[in-house]
Amino acid sequence: MARGIGIGDVVAITATVRRRVTEDRVSVSIPSYNFPHSIRDSSKVKRGQQIELTGEVTRTDEDGRKVTIDMWPLVTIDIDKIRLVEKYRPPKRKKPLRDMVN
Repeated sequence: MARGIGIGDVVAITATVRRRVTEDRVSVSIPSYNFPHSIRDSSKVKRGQQIELTGEVTRTDEDGRKVTIDMWPLVTIDIDKIRLVEKYRPPKRKKPLRDMVN
């Protein structure tokens, strides 16, 4: 179970290759997402092979059991099917918000 997942975090999903659609696209099956998903892939993957997809978390539900990931399109899956890759850190300011008074 992935803990501490928040908005802006980069996460990874392990998907299974279903079939090759065209020369540069394959159809993959994402766990707990009940729709096929097509991705661009130029490597020679075979049917049944595991592939890792990464995306940014855009939304979490109130219960904390599902997250929405931006993989174009948005994909909503269970939180226990993802792995945290990079935690979001807000940018740091170099200058203060207002001018300093002399």
